[in-house]
Amino acid sequence: MENRLDKVLTRMKDKFQNHLITDSRHYMEVDIGKEADEMGFVDIKEKYHHVYAVIPLKEAVAGIKVRIDGRTFVNYAQFDSGIAVPGYVAKDSGLPYKTFIPKNSMICNIA
Repeated sequence: MENRLDKVLTRMKDKFQNHLITDSRHYMEVDIGKEADEMGFVDIKEKYHHVYAVIPLKEAVAGIKVRIDGRTFVNYAQFDSGIAVPGYVAKDSGLPYKTFIPKNSMICNIA
């Protein structure tokens, strides 16, 4: 299953690579389970349904903006791509990661 999770996370990286930056105040959330479902990985979809990855954005995108306290992301991990996920997801993936250090105030971009 971890290999499939790696594939889902890699797909997310590829999908958002033009918008990703590792250190940003602006971000969007992507449902890992939904991405897995689009790839046909039912087991991953069920395990990670409503578990969100944080996609740090190079710049704000059109839509609603919500200010979020950076402490919300305690126990999050960040991959080299810039994508941040809850720590248990990072451990399940087997991919190398580091502790995610968000800004004090983050801005969620909802398209």
